[in-house]
Amino acid sequence: MKLTIHHLYANMMNLYGDRGNVISIKKRCEWRGIAVEVVDVDLGEKIRPTGCDIFLFGGGQDREQALLVEDLSGSKGADLRAIADDGGVILGVCGGYQLMGHSYETPEGDRLSGVGIFDLRTEPRKPHEERLIGNVIVRVGLPDGSERELVGFENHGGRTRLGDVEPLGYVVLGHGNNGEDGTEGARRDNCYGTYLHGSLLPKNPWFTDLLIESAIRRVDDSFKLEPLDDSAEQAAFAAAVERARGRR
Repeated sequence: MKLTIHHLYANMMNLYGDRGNVISIKKRCEWRGIAVEVVDVDLGEKIRPTGCDIFLFGGGQDREQALLVEDLSGSKGADLRAIADDGGVILGVCGGYQLMGHSYETPEGDRLSGVGIFDLRTEPRKPHEERLIGNVIVRVGLPDGSERELVGFENHGGRTRLGDVEPLGYVVLGHGNNGEDGTEGARRDNCYGTYLHGSLLPKNPWFTDLLIESAIRRVDDSFKLEPLDDSAEQAAFAAAVERARGRR
């Protein structure tokens, strides 16, 4: 069995160290004896799914996002939508998350078309509004009815408004999608979008494992990850939560 990580626009959309998400998935697979291949998918290159895949779409500046729009408007965007419709695993962070929606409007008023995986739109902040910056804790509901927390860092001017799509979770501390409605990110089947970076997955090993298990279950529906000794990771997560709450 081999898991393929497709890192979309790795050189352009890596503003907040999103390659750390690639490393986290790779290491947590290797520690369990799961083979991993990392494929960077750049401008003009086709997406080539293997069946057991995770697609990562990181964040970038407005200029980089504008350069991607044409590339995503053709077969690559259609391929990503088809992957999402088929239950594929996709994670978009910050700018990548915005481009997974219908549109993103720049501060200059240019409307950039997104892929349309999520029913959401992102608009620029108003002149009197501040950027949404700081540590974030998000409460995430899981299919079994339990809840877990994600911790990360946000730094975005755009305000994302959800349509007919579930949020990834609800803000415990921080701003989230728009600083108003308490939502953070979006999710649809095995597709997730979020403003949390710093990087997201190394700080939240349970979420990393959720992505890995979801991807492998597409080719083996009985698959279950073996547990790891996450004592160091859990200590780092607890420290990040304490820091976010201002206790350190």
